[in-house]
Amino acid sequence: MKSTRSESSASSAKILSRSFFNRDPRVVARALLGKLVVRKMGRKILAGRIVEVEAYLGADDAAAHSAAGRTERNEVLWGPPGYAYVYFIYGMYFCLNFSCLPDGQAGGVLIRALEPVEGIEQMAKARGFSNKKFTPALLRDLQKLTTGPGRLCDALGITRNRDNGKDMASPKSDLQVRDDCFRAKQIAVTPRIGISKSAEKPLRYVIAGNKFVSKT
Repeated sequence: MKSTRSESSASSAKILSRSFFNRDPRVVARALLGKLVVRKMGRKILAGRIVEVEAYLGADDAAAHSAAGRTERNEVLWGPPGYAYVYFIYGMYFCLNFSCLPDGQAGGVLIRALEPVEGIEQMAKARGFSNKKFTPALLRDLQKLTTGPGRLCDALGITRNRDNGKDMASPKSDLQVRDDCFRAKQIAVTPRIGISKSAEKPLRYVIAGNKFVSKT
């Protein structure tokens, strides 16, 4: 079953290189829009197109986890670029981030929303929706799958124990970022949301007009 908006063959899309992530988080955040987050499950693939992200700038960014300095919890953010940093929040949600910048410099991008592309039925099952109450032809049901950082992690089975520190640029990894040559026509920039520190910084990037963005 395929998405009605951004159909793609995620299995043939190119895995992003390490150098893609080895840049300023603001540059990486913009460039990530339209790319695919891919979860490999044996021969099956779950994939969602990135439509909303937030950049976090490191130790000088009060809203970033790295502002507290280098710790066991945020070690991935200080390591090489292109690795998954997964944290648990509010006692119920996991959030997926990618490390940026060279080894020893903290920086990251939070993935806030995806548009489902492949493996929609498996995503629905992972989110706890039965066939009786989930209709993939309806936009409102598709939005329940991966609109929001916690939802997308549930849909792709992303947890800290399973995925923190995973190499997103490795062909051997079961969690990757791929490029199928999709290009966003227009990108909107807003302040980050759901934070109390440095909330005024315009570091949230979205594909303008996309129905899977968490908040307009």
